[in-house]
Parts: sequence; structure tokens; C-alpha cells
Amino acid sequence: MRLALVHARTQTVELLRFPGFSIATLAFPSLFFLLFGLPRAGRAPELLVASYAAFAVIGVGFFQFGVSAAIERPTPWATFVRTLPAGTAVRIAGRMLSALVFAATAVGILFATAAVATDLSLPASRWPRLLAALLAGSIPFVALGIAIAYWTSAKSALPVANLLYMLLSYAGGLWTGPNDLPRLVARISRFTPTRQWGDILWPIVAGGPSAWSHWLALLGYSALFALLAAWGYRRDEGQRFR
Repeated sequence: MRLALVHARTQTVELLRFPGFSIATLAFPSLFFLLFGLPRAGRAPELLVASYAAFAVIGVGFFQFGVSAAIERPTPWATFVRTLPAGTAVRIAGRMLSALVFAATAVGILFATAAVATDLSLPASRWPRLLAALLAGSIPFVALGIAIAYWTSAKSALPVANLLYMLLSYAGGLWTGPNDLPRLVARISRFTPTRQWGDILWPIVAGGPSAWSHWLALLGYSALFALLAAWGYRRDEGQRFR
């Protein structure tokens, strides 16, 4: 655990030194909410705030586990870290702890922005469920981020992550809510992992139960993306460390 904390601290400090990553990751979801979510928030902004919280967490999964790892992967430093006593599990745990810091900060900034700009009112009893659903629902997107890291190059990781980030967020209804999607996109939306996640988060903030079918769908996506990430990792290992 101590080594994981050391890795987490090192990576957090390293990423904070790159404003292009830290500022974009922390401020981008709140800016998007002000531009696209606020005009639709109305008198019940809780649904869209939950959506943009998911949007914020996806960004951390894609850019910290995907883009950042893809850029580090071919560097001499990454090769050196592999020679240290800490194994792969420790490095991944450190990255996860660091990502948790960035995700919590991004979501906190979003909630603070929404509290100032809207009539956000969420009973205290719903906060634990919402935060737990945000944490659990992030798993498939973290796995997809890791897949991006091992299936793309350092130069292509950013555009690939951006494209998937925007397409999945829009198609899942996270920017507008599912009822404002064009008809064709709405038909595709229900098959996306982002829509499944939204269908879990929206009932929580509304005070209702979440259907288990959406959790099972996210579990399926998690398994699929984890297999893709593991395949990419083994492929990279075989090419670079024969």
C-alpha cells in the first residue's frame, strides 16, 4: 500500500505540472455544463448535474489511464519503472488513487458550479448512492482508457480518446438528457455504455431505484473492455520486451 501511495503522489504531482492536462480535466466538464447543460437545466438541474458528473469521470478515465499512459509507455522512464521491485498491480493501484483525486476534484468543481448557477437541491440521503454509482460506473471507462493506452501510439492516443469521449458522451445523452437526442441518435443511444450509466444515475437523483439490467449491461461492457485492455497489454509486452 505504501508503494502504491508513492506512485500515486508522484503521478499526481507530475500531472499537476502539465496545465494542459490538469486544467482541462478539472475545468472542462464544468465549462461544458455552463455552455450546454445550464440552458436545459430548468428548475430540476439534478439530472443534468449527474450526467455531467459522469462526463467528468469519463474524462479522467480516458485521459489519465489512456492518453497519459500511452505517452509514458514508450519512454525510458517507463522502462526504468518496470525494473523496480513494485509490480504492475502496484503501479495500476497508484494510477487509480491518483485518478480518484482528479475525478473527485472535477466532480466537486462541477457540483460547486451547479450550486452557484442553478437551484440544485439534492437531499443528503441521495448523495452516498450517487457517489457510489459514479465510482462503480466508472469501471468500464477506466478499462476502455487502458485499452486506448495499449492499442494506440503516443501521437494518436489523444485524438482517439477525444473522439470516443465526445461521441460516447453525446450519444449517451449526458450533454442534453436522453429526451433531446435526435431520433437516429436516440435509437443508438440505448446500446452505449454511457446511456446505461445515465439510466442508473438519473433515477438515483430523482429518488427512485435503478434497474439491475443497466448494472448488468455495464458489467458486460467492463468485461469486454477489460479483455481488450489485457489483449493490448500482452501484445505490447510481446513487441517491446521479448
